[in-house]
Amino acid sequence: MKFGYARVSTGEQNTDRQLDALREYGVDEIYEEKISGGKRSRPQLNLLLSKLRTGDTLVVYELKRLGRNTKQLLAMAEEFQANGIEFVSLTEKLDTTTPMGRFVFTTWCALAQLDREIISENTKSGLAAAKARGRIGGRKPHDKKQIEKALKMYFSNEFSIKEITESTGVSKASIYEYVHKYEKNLERKKEHGKE
Repeated sequence: MKFGYARVSTGEQNTDRQLDALREYGVDEIYEEKISGGKRSRPQLNLLLSKLRTGDTLVVYELKRLGRNTKQLLAMAEEFQANGIEFVSLTEKLDTTTPMGRFVFTTWCALAQLDREIISENTKSGLAAAKARGRIGGRKPHDKKQIEKALKMYFSNEFSIKEITESTGVSKASIYEYVHKYEKNLERKKEHGKE
């Protein structure tokens, strides 16, 4: 089955051009939302991703509709590849249903993996060098109250990430990490509640 995803960042924008292109491509079902690509939780995208099965194809008008940054996109790309889900981005002409598209996609994922491994090796050698000099590595733990404040601000949808980081001192990456953990805990609680 072919699924389409269309997104714009604000209510004033419209998805007409994206929807027309997705219909012309021949998607069976379209999910659409008006929400910033910077938001980690996008309800329609999450719903769509939960429906994808091996052999399905996800089609977007352009890559930035799916994710705001390379890290987000690569994480999704690897998940699609691992689960046998095809991916098409019409503007960039990226199509994993073709041999060349699969090659580009696989290369993209391999480069991301290489980058992670290099970072990991550099971190390990840096920590070992610091330890040899008597320094203990690692970040200072965040203040629990600041984390709670950051989460409340994030889920209120009234503050930008910049405003949250400035107000709480919690970094952007840490905010997303804590939001992700919070959402996972909620999912676990819901699953245990169903049992």
